[in-house]
Amino acid sequence: MKIAMVASECRPFCKTGGLADVVYSLSKELTVIGEEVMVILPFYQSIKNTIKTPVKLVDSFVVNMSWRHHEAKVYCTYADGITFYFVEHWYFERNHLYGDGDDGERFAFFTLAAREFLARQKKVPNIVHVHDWQAGMLPCLCKVDDWYRPGFSKTQFVMTIHNPAFQGMLDRDALGDLYNLPLSLFDDGKVRLMDRVSTLKAGIVFADKITTVSPTHRQELLTPEGGMHLDGVLNLREWDFCGILNGIDYLEFDPEHDQYIAAPYGPTNFWSKKKLNKAALFKELNINDYDRPLYSIVSRLTWQKGLDILFPAMEELLNRGCNIIVLGSGERQYELKLEELRSRYPNNMAIYIGYNDALAHRIYAASDFFMMPSLFEPCGLGQMIAQRYGTLPIVRRTGGLKDSVINFDSGNENTANGFGFDNYHPDDMKYTCIYAYDTWFNKPLIKKLMKNAITTDNSWAKSAANYLGVYKELVNRK
Repeated sequence: MKIAMVASECRPFCKTGGLADVVYSLSKELTVIGEEVMVILPFYQSIKNTIKTPVKLVDSFVVNMSWRHHEAKVYCTYADGITFYFVEHWYFERNHLYGDGDDGERFAFFTLAAREFLARQKKVPNIVHVHDWQAGMLPCLCKVDDWYRPGFSKTQFVMTIHNPAFQGMLDRDALGDLYNLPLSLFDDGKVRLMDRVSTLKAGIVFADKITTVSPTHRQELLTPEGGMHLDGVLNLREWDFCGILNGIDYLEFDPEHDQYIAAPYGPTNFWSKKKLNKAALFKELNINDYDRPLYSIVSRLTWQKGLDILFPAMEELLNRGCNIIVLGSGERQYELKLEELRSRYPNNMAIYIGYNDALAHRIYAASDFFMMPSLFEPCGLGQMIAQRYGTLPIVRRTGGLKDSVINFDSGNENTANGFGFDNYHPDDMKYTCIYAYDTWFNKPLIKKLMKNAITTDNSWAKSAANYLGVYKELVNRK
């Protein structure tokens, strides 16, 4: 089967968040099981500055966007069994991926170029899998335009919603001005959301199958409370909508062979080796060990991640002599609050504002508990990485956090692999952290829970098999 991924980011070439991890890891796992996979990306300036694999020009053509006529050049490289194609244009000659006022125009060009490039292939892919709003209009473009429809008649389209908060909102006139599409698509509601064009909604309407990144998040998106205005259209497509839990890259996150940590370990020796990793990390960050548990956060510091309910719990833990390490960056108000808290507990707490991949590995390896009190979390990867390192997640039970963390409660110590709570409230977060703290002193029990965590299967092999099942169902349906 020939599969094309169309996305705005993908490791190892460009990344701002979990989308890049998912596109890369899913593509790599599909190649391992024998599928032919290509990934189409914008050729960002950051890729040009850092790419190490040989790149060659394989195609060039003109992309028409209403009155604009832009040349697109497509370059190719290979990595990890995947064929990567990069669409070059001055739209992407910037030192960042997103956040500009012309993002709608930039990714309209990218989507139109991806359609043209796919149509020019000797064998059009069996599956075109588009990710989030940036490529969301592609199924519509291929099915509505009479010129392209015959070429994609045997192609099935999958749309994955990674972050429903970003919906690709454009003015009504953008349909014709950017995508060369008739305004009737807006007037009949197919691409209209809150009186604007939504490229994400277009993907939902025109894809043959819609997925999101966890079963619980699927259920949340079907409700008015969690649907972010998409619940109406998703309920219309309910039988073509499924939730598949993401996995993590077991080669990248492998405590037995991790080059970044002081003492590698596995399921049989994690207890003693985690102590060595903790001692090394405390020395590196110049904080004291008071023989209390280490709680950590590796996250974007934004409202979505539950920072508003986290601070009372952190203060309570620090008062009890616990250690806290935070790695991340984001909204300035949260960065300042963390700095203020550290100023009052300089011996217990360390902060790294920014991102440092090697340090993140060391934090996962050294920690006892990993905190993720998210307001919403479509899937989440941090909790799975923590489990891989025998660190117990403390999560609010939403989206993929609920699907991947089995909350410890009296009597389920043979299966539990973390701690969880339901209500988005500071007291619930604080009480759950205290419950984990009290549990930590029962050494046989905490070892058992950590053993459950480190042996939890969060690999991409399971997730990729589920996606392949979706692809095969579509191909057989056709």
